[in-house]
Amino acid sequence: MIGPDDLRDLFLFEGLDRERLEWLAAHGEERAYDADEFIARQGEPAESFFVLVEGELVLSLQSTSGPVSGEPTSQPGVYGGAVMAYLGSHTSEIYGHSLRTTKPSRLFVLPAERFSWMMHEWFPMAVHLLDGVRLGGLAQRELIDRRQRLTALGTITAGLTHELNNPAAAAVRAVGELRTQVNASRRRLADLAEAGIAPERLRALIDLQETCVEGASAPPVRTPLELSDAEDALAEHLEDYGVEDGWEIAPSLVAAGFGPGGLDQVREAVGDHYVGAAVRWMARATEISQMLDEVADATERITTLLSAAKQYSQMDRAPYQVVDVRELLDSTLAIFRGKIPPGVTVVTDYDPDLPPIPAYAGELNQVWTNLIHNALDAMGDTGTLTVRTSRGHDVALVEICDTGPGVPEELRERIFEPFFTTKPVGSGTGLGLDISFRIVAGRHGGDLRVESRPGDTRFQVRLPLTESR
Repeated sequence: MIGPDDLRDLFLFEGLDRERLEWLAAHGEERAYDADEFIARQGEPAESFFVLVEGELVLSLQSTSGPVSGEPTSQPGVYGGAVMAYLGSHTSEIYGHSLRTTKPSRLFVLPAERFSWMMHEWFPMAVHLLDGVRLGGLAQRELIDRRQRLTALGTITAGLTHELNNPAAAAVRAVGELRTQVNASRRRLADLAEAGIAPERLRALIDLQETCVEGASAPPVRTPLELSDAEDALAEHLEDYGVEDGWEIAPSLVAAGFGPGGLDQVREAVGDHYVGAAVRWMARATEISQMLDEVADATERITTLLSAAKQYSQMDRAPYQVVDVRELLDSTLAIFRGKIPPGVTVVTDYDPDLPPIPAYAGELNQVWTNLIHNALDAMGDTGTLTVRTSRGHDVALVEICDTGPGVPEELRERIFEPFFTTKPVGSGTGLGLDISFRIVAGRHGGDLRVESRPGDTRFQVRLPLTESR
């Protein structure tokens, strides 16, 4: 049986007076354990507070990537078990770690409720301080997470705004020109009508123009020199037909695949007298068709971007769902498109046999955002960004690879630490990889690691194919 004098020899209790040491001896007990025996197991009810009297202990944690053990210690007075019992209902009622002996050992064991009473009665100020530190830490972590999410959102918003601006500006420009061209086309038709063109000839001209428009959807591929020669040849042919401003309308007609042979068809359809006005109207009508195609392409691009943003944000879906990882990666890359320098090549290599997985889709998109952002920062203005998926034994593997200078070996173990960053002051929070790791490991039961050498850095995300317990 352990006595007050034995307890005083333990550094944890050396400052207590005789009365309190006697209270501890009366309410606790000494227990003997064999080597390699578990004293407390992570996840089991936290019933006791343990203090080493003699022997050797090792503390371990079960993480998503396997057990993580500390160094064995034989220091009398080291403790474990229900160390947070003094927080009562504010803390979990299970052991947060495992304790195991590595040698035959003796421990002082105090029931958790007695340990809680002791702390509140003997050290009330310390309890308040420790609880404050705990709550402050939780609040700070929440604030940091929110700030990181806002930072990621700002990055994505900037890229999305840039990407939306291009097709929107193209659509506005095309619509503005359309007004001018539609008005000009009306005037050309009015000119033909006033000149007395027969209805059947006007119909033949319209049919010919529609054929020309269909050709404009798949014009012949030409080099700039070939295109210039074709425009000159058509302009000369137009002048032969008495069309004085042939050089002005030739480019739009050539772009639609219209050549000297087409000019002869117009002449046959409308006659020599109307050929000039007819060709001018065809040029306007062809330009209108091309501008409508520009508007259609721009609006389709905007729709695609908005669809990618919706997929990225997962705003209309349940937080936890079965998702296709490739769709999440594609939506993130689409949002990022405006942030990728012209000198950076993007390569995707997706395993077609990778099945959908259960995941928090919006949170995984934040992981892809952080990893892609870091890869682009590492490469600067040139390089290759590779996004790859594959299937392991029971996991989905996602790799974000860059051709930057790499992560020095001495820093690889630290890059996942909170607030650690290799970027200049003010350029990074040092939280992106920490938050990414907690999303992958803590929320999904997966793993995040890095393999790096100069010119080939790979951040590897492993996610379970089936729902974690």
